[in-house]
Amino acid sequence: MQNYMQAAVITHYGQATPHLQTVPVPAMRPTDVLVKIRAASINPIDHKTMAGDLKLLLTYRMPLILGSDFAGEVVAVGTQVTRFKVGDAVYGRPRKTRIGTFAEYLAVDAADIALKPGNLTFNEAAAIPLVGLTSYQALHDVLNVKPGQKVLIQAGAGGLGTLAIQVAESLGAYVATTTSPRNFDLVRGLGADRVIDYHTTDFAEVLTNYDAVVDTLGGRQLERAFSVVKRGGQVVSVAGLPNARFAKAYGLPLWKRELLRIVSHRLTRLETRTGVSYRFLFMAPSGQELEDLTALLTTGQLHPVIDRTFSLQDVDRALDYSRRGHARGKIIVMVAQS
Repeated sequence: MQNYMQAAVITHYGQATPHLQTVPVPAMRPTDVLVKIRAASINPIDHKTMAGDLKLLLTYRMPLILGSDFAGEVVAVGTQVTRFKVGDAVYGRPRKTRIGTFAEYLAVDAADIALKPGNLTFNEAAAIPLVGLTSYQALHDVLNVKPGQKVLIQAGAGGLGTLAIQVAESLGAYVATTTSPRNFDLVRGLGADRVIDYHTTDFAEVLTNYDAVVDTLGGRQLERAFSVVKRGGQVVSVAGLPNARFAKAYGLPLWKRELLRIVSHRLTRLETRTGVSYRFLFMAPSGQELEDLTALLTTGQLHPVIDRTFSLQDVDRALDYSRRGHARGKIIVMVAQS
């Protein structure tokens, strides 16, 4: 096993693009496996991490290797690992304090990964973990969606939206989504029942009495979402502001709880006025839930949607393409072919 690897690294917040550097292969803990990464994917959290937007919730030491999900092959196992062996093809989302998938190797806790679905390539599998777990936790764990319930999923053609529509459809929900006309056929093929052109139509003026909204946009679009949900319904957001309830559950100190209470006061007022509950979702890694997704992927109920693939050497171009916000599905970073 080599001692050094190539990785996409930032040295400070606000850095425009990561730089490929030669760095040591990460050290393993007893509960870890060491994975040779074949592919990773771009996610909005990569941009937020680079910009320093998550400093209130996460503290990273620099230099920092970027990348939040992957697919690859196990090349070593820790002394306490029994579920995986060398040679296993796996995929996963490492815990937020141990990111670094834009690299040739990753040490990851065995509890955070699962065996790769046998019907998916490494590139396809790398498109799943972060958006798949986010979708599953939003729709299954938080919203507890039941057959026949009506759910709005914002930005249905994006990396998260394309998976969330499929997860909602697998749960039996009636799904509405927003996108541009060029993506209508795509989202309908994924299971969307009602498609709204966000260029010409305000979703809040045409939708009513929905059970839940999965918000991927934040800001004004998140606030408008409260008006389409019936009393007793729920709005879960991955792009909005964390509130005091989240801060307490996440174990943040009192001063951060108070700060988040203040900055999220508009959302709290909306909750009170509409009778709709709000939840900020900070997805948690879970090998067990990845296995649940694997079952859906293996039977064809879910499938990845990939827009473009870039090499690790072109990770800056991949991030720039993602930043433009027009990708249909996921953007893959291919790390190794063998």
